[in-house]
Order: sequence, then C-alpha cells, then structure tokens
Amino acid sequence: MRILHVITRLIIGGAQENTVSSVLGLRAKPGMDVQLITGPTTGTEGSLDSVLANNSLPLTIVPPLVRPLHPWKDWMAWRELVRLFRVQAPQIVHTHSSKAGVLGRLAAARAGVPIVVHTIHGPSFGSFQGWLANSIFKAAERYAARVTTHFVVVAEAMKQQYLAAGIGHPDQYTTILSGFALAPFLAAANDLQLRARLGLAPDDIVIGKIARLFKLKGHDDLLTVAPELVRHCPQIRFLFVGDGPWRGRFEKRVRALGLEKHVVFRGLVPPDAVPALVGIMDLVAHLSLREGLPRALAQALAGARPVVAYDSDGAREVCLENETGFLLQPGDLAGLRKRLLQLAQDRALRERLGRHGQQFVRERFGVERMVDRLYQLYRRLSGQPA
Repeated sequence: MRILHVITRLIIGGAQENTVSSVLGLRAKPGMDVQLITGPTTGTEGSLDSVLANNSLPLTIVPPLVRPLHPWKDWMAWRELVRLFRVQAPQIVHTHSSKAGVLGRLAAARAGVPIVVHTIHGPSFGSFQGWLANSIFKAAERYAARVTTHFVVVAEAMKQQYLAAGIGHPDQYTTILSGFALAPFLAAANDLQLRARLGLAPDDIVIGKIARLFKLKGHDDLLTVAPELVRHCPQIRFLFVGDGPWRGRFEKRVRALGLEKHVVFRGLVPPDAVPALVGIMDLVAHLSLREGLPRALAQALAGARPVVAYDSDGAREVCLENETGFLLQPGDLAGLRKRLLQLAQDRALRERLGRHGQQFVRERFGVERMVDRLYQLYRRLSGQPA
C-alpha cells in the first residue's frame, strides 16, 4: 500500500514530530510504502531534518508550499502536488496542518487518489483570532471536507469543534492520540549537573514551560504572576524551553520585572534533548490558548511531573483536575498563582500527581500504539481485513 503524507513544514513542533514518527513507524509495517512531502522549513522554530537524516527517510520538498496565504504560490503548490500524486499513484494521501491540509486534499481529489485522510492537530479557527479569519478558515475546511474520506483528531475536543462548525460528520472521525517515545521520559531524572550548567541549584523549585516564544502560548501570564510567586517562595526558578520571534520581548520583560536570576531561557533544543530538561523540572505550566492536545503536557506527565494548564482545546483530556495536575480557565491569574505556589511548596502533592500522570500517559501515549491505530485505520479504509 502506497501512502503519501503531506505537511506544510517540518519545524520542531508537536504536529511535525507526530507526522515524522507516524511515517517512520508505518514504514516498518508489512506491505507499507510510506513517503513524506513538505514545503520548505523556515523560521526560528528549528527543523527536524536531522531526524529524517538519521532514519534515512526520503523527503520530497515542494518549494511553493509555504505557510502564509499567497495565492500565486498556493496555486503553484497545488499544481505540483497534483503532479506528484498522479506520478506516484498512492492509495492514500494523508495531510497535516492547515495549508497542506487544504491544498493537499484538493490536489488528491483532482489526481483521483481513492482515499484522502486529514489529521487535525490543532484548530485553524477559534477565539484566538478575529471573525474574518475564522470565516475564511471555516469555509476552506468545509470545502476541503467534501473530498475528505476520513479525519484523524489528536483530541476529542478537535472532533467536537469541527463538527460544531459543520465540517464532516461523526462517522468520519477517529481519535488517535499523538504518541511519542515514552522510555526517555519515563527514565527522566533530576540531573544536578545539568541543573548546574543552567545556573539552577539543587534545591531550586523549577517551573518549566515548553513552548514556542510567541503569542497565544501564555508566557505573558506566567511572567505576570512570577514576581508574587518569587516573593512567597524565593527558590522558584522558571525554565523556558523553546525559541521564537517574541524571545527579545520576553527577555526585556524579565529584566523590567527584575527576574533575571529567576528565569532561564534555554532556547530551542532538538526533541531528544527534551526528556533531560523535563527531568530537572519540578512541575510544568502549559498556558496555551490554541492547541490540539498539548504534547508538552503528555511529555511532562510521562516524566512524572505534574502540570498546570489552561482549559483550552484538548488540555482537559490529559490535565485531570487534582489527578495529574490543575486545570484553569484561560486568564485566571489568581488561580494560576495559587496552584503554582501550592505545587512549589508541596513536594508530596507533586509526587502524587506526577505518579498518577505518568501511569495515565504510559497507558495511552506510546508511539507504537499511535502507529498501530493508524495502520489499522488505513487497512479498514482500504477494505483490507483488520
């Protein structure tokens, strides 16, 4: 069975890591010929090129497939995808991300591909943007849904949001959690040497944040409550993992707040460096306002670190109130201060929530489970016995 996966770009991010892991895992299944198509990788978010090279994964790049809306390049990308699909004649085209999702599905329909699958990693519309943008994205998704055989969602929340917007029908949706290699996170430990290299003391309480340094990720809210947290618990330190166009803005705000000794900007790291960083965190804050099912939450829990998260999209499906962490309404700064301070001052609570979270993730988020479920879905859609 020949399957072509299409994604807009291969930056370091949850949707991209999910896609690469899916392709690599499926290529090991019997009778599976799986290839990957992407646009050029640009920006400050890094690249997964090294992962592809280390696994000898062939990659086809479509230069005009870019993230911003660009009518001429979009048409060129669609035309090139139609050509590639006709030449390679796949049984299934599986698309990811908004731009590649729309163009890829429409190109697959024009090329006569029998089965078209699209994964919804996160919402392309919602309260995080204005009415006009939402109207455009909803219209595009409804149009592309006409030629979509099946949707994969990484969280039940995505299914409900898209159905409420009139995109597809319930029988078209399958939830497959975004799996990852669990072993490195299960083995994550508090490496005092790594702490020391980052200027963190053994007895510091490290609140981690793993996210791109950009809008909608919640860094501003965390910095707003940081001074009061530090006043009550001077041992608190904040470890920001990730990079992005707002790094300079956040660094300036940290200086203005007088928090230079309490905030560490680790910068962008490759995916295989994340488990060690989780290991030196005591808890993780994830305050994004737009996410499918936050990979950072599942990875923190795999490392037995409790989480505090905003109730946005699929966060509530892993951040279980007083079981794996604490869930807050977006913008609830009083609640954020309370829960972060509570966890910082109560080691037994951190350990209890962390243990429960680790078991929860161990049972659900293994990459092998994700790949097996995709494999079975492909077989079912193509009429093969399960």
